[in-house]
Amino acid sequence: MQVGRTGAVTPVARLQPVFVGGVTVSNATLHNRAEIERLDVREGDTVIVRRAGDVIPEIVSVNVEKRRKGARRYRFPETCPVCGSEIVYEGEGIIARCSGGLFCSAQRKESLKHFASRRAMDIEGMGDKLIEQLVDAGIVKDAADLFALKHEQLVAMERMADKSAQNIGNALEASKRTTLPRFLYSLGIPQVGETTAQQLAQSFGSLKALMRADEEGLQQIPDVGPIVAHSIHTFFAQKHNQEIIDKLQKRGVHWLERKPAASASDGPLSGKTFVLTGTLSSMTRDEAKLRLQALGAKVSGSVSRKTDYVVVGADPGSKADKAESLGIEMLDEERFKRLLRNAE
Repeated sequence: MQVGRTGAVTPVARLQPVFVGGVTVSNATLHNRAEIERLDVREGDTVIVRRAGDVIPEIVSVNVEKRRKGARRYRFPETCPVCGSEIVYEGEGIIARCSGGLFCSAQRKESLKHFASRRAMDIEGMGDKLIEQLVDAGIVKDAADLFALKHEQLVAMERMADKSAQNIGNALEASKRTTLPRFLYSLGIPQVGETTAQQLAQSFGSLKALMRADEEGLQQIPDVGPIVAHSIHTFFAQKHNQEIIDKLQKRGVHWLERKPAASASDGPLSGKTFVLTGTLSSMTRDEAKLRLQALGAKVSGSVSRKTDYVVVGADPGSKADKAESLGIEMLDEERFKRLLRNAE
């Protein structure tokens, strides 16, 4: 069983090496519990293997005649094979996911990389290699440990100069002041992307209110259906996730909480009309549009005298020229991101 960043538990068959389509294959994906049941593949079986699309090794069928006596049907685990947390099932019981979240060591490195990434907590200098070193050294076990790092611990890492360690320390301190949407996104809750995190923050206003919400209440949020609601509720119900969130706040991670909005029209940017032009480097135009709409803004496809702001990316079109001729305020990407952070 392999456990990924989001907790997806994927079964993989370990094989005696076999030469298939020009390469030696010793592992083959079994996809999910349903695939194991469909094939009725058991430990010790002789199987037929191919490379799907001439790339991905997969098991086609089982040679039942060669099955050893007493071979039992495989029972998919109910708890994570790494951390022991409950496995929850999605998609009619097909998709298995460890609910351990930030606690699960199999998910830890990838979770920390996500936590520190630009769109999450935005910890400048906290790259993938450094995170792997810190985890391998046993210094960082969860996201809260990042904010307890000492200068001498960072300097001891491979290729880490004194000045670089100082810069990372400053970046960690600066990242403590964040927004609720960013914090929610950084937690890596399965099914919760940036837009859903923004909608949750806007609708509930505070982390405490969100953590107390039941699945029925969560489903009242736009684009949050039964699967997403169950994922959110399960994540916050886990005691170890609660403990890590508490540690993060005690170590100084904070944000400005707002009163919950009755709807997007009550958001901090309600009544404002935006137009997007050009290419943004940190997000797609669709993502920018969704973030603005989640904050109550209207996004128009054309510039008029009713336009409040024009967001100008790289290689803007005629909309920028028209905005300039009408005297409409134009925002470059950095100013636009600052506006979003302040509004969130």
